[in-house]
Amino acid sequence: MIGATATATELQNNFGRYLNMVMNGNEVVVTKNGKEVGRFIPKDAVVSSLTDSLTGILKGNYDLERERDEGLRKKYEITD
Repeated sequence: MIGATATATELQNNFGRYLNMVMNGNEVVVTKNGKEVGRFIPKDAVVSSLTDSLTGILKGNYDLERERDEGLRKKYEITD
């Protein structure tokens, strides 16, 4: 669950506040110059995401090529 969006400077200046948000299960989206550069997320969310990805790969429900292409499109803001 996304709890907040913060600039890199705001996160740095108010780290304790955002740390508490993450400790309570929320994500903090970090931006720099108006663009998302990262996410500060709870440890359990990371484990869950990795587990879901690996489960999909093992079950054969994961299209690596499609995921790679989608990731690159998002990263470089490519639209069809």
